[in-house]
Amino acid sequence: MPTQYWRSPETIQRLNRLERPGFALEFLRRNADYRRDFARTERRIARGDADPDTIRISFTRRWRLRCRP
Repeated sequence: MPTQYWRSPETIQRLNRLERPGFALEFLRRNADYRRDFARTERRIARGDADPDTIRISFTRRWRLRCRP
């Protein structure tokens, strides 16, 4: 979703209906540092810099994420 829509009344209503995990995800999607780190992580995986699982685990630890298997 383009950032100009993040403050629209419709978006705010949708955010108010989210459970905690969904709200946390929406919060991170709006965080520029998180988006840059996510893109950097994806590039590292695509280049084959290391084992993809190791790269992902490092990313999730940096952001203290808990992901479903």
